[in-house]
Amino acid sequence: MRDKKINRLVKVAVLSVIAFLLMFLEFAVPIFPSFLKIDISDLPALIGTFALGPVAGISIEFLKNILHGIFAGQTAFVGELANFIVGTVLVVTAGFIYKARKTKKSAVLGLISGTITMSIAAGLINYFVLLPLYQRAFNFPISQMVAIAGKINGNITDVWTLILLSIVPFNLIKGCMLTVITLLIYKKVSVILKKEDKDGRQAA
Repeated sequence: MRDKKINRLVKVAVLSVIAFLLMFLEFAVPIFPSFLKIDISDLPALIGTFALGPVAGISIEFLKNILHGIFAGQTAFVGELANFIVGTVLVVTAGFIYKARKTKKSAVLGLISGTITMSIAAGLINYFVLLPLYQRAFNFPISQMVAIAGKINGNITDVWTLILLSIVPFNLIKGCMLTVITLLIYKKVSVILKKEDKDGRQAA
C-alpha cells in the first residue's frame, strides 16, 4: 500500500513538472489580443485525471501553477490563479464523466463537456474576479484591455463583448486543441502508467 501511494505521488509530481515546463511553450493567435496566449500545460493534468482520477488532475494543476508562480511568475500569482481555476474546471468535468464509464466515447464526451464548461467558467471568472484583480494589482485598466482587443475585433467595445468575443472563443479553441491531443496520445501514455501500477503492486 505504501509503495502504491509513493508510486502515485511520483506520477503526479512528474506530470506536474511536465505541465510547468509546457507553460513556457505558449503562442499568440492573431484573431485574439496579445494578452491571450495558448499553451497546452493542461494536457498532463488531463492525462493524470484520466489515469489517476480527478484529485490527481487538480493536484497537477495546483503544483504546476505554484512552480510557475515561484520560478517564472510575473503577475503576483493572479495569472496562476486564473490558470488554476480554469484548468481545474476542465479536468474535473472531463475526469468525473470519464470516471463514471471508462470508454473512448465517455472520454470524448468528458473532454467536450470540459471544454464548454471551462469556456463558460473562464468568462464568468474573468468578468467578476480576474479582470478586476488585474486592474487593482497592476493598475492596468479594464478599458485598456477592451481597447487592445477592439483593435483586433471592432465588435469588442466593452467588458461583456471582450468576454463573449475574445475570452470565451479563446478557451473553446484551447479546449479543442487539448481534446485532440489528449485523444491522440492518452492510450499510449496510459499503457505506461498501467504498467507502472502493475509493477508497483507486484513489488508490494
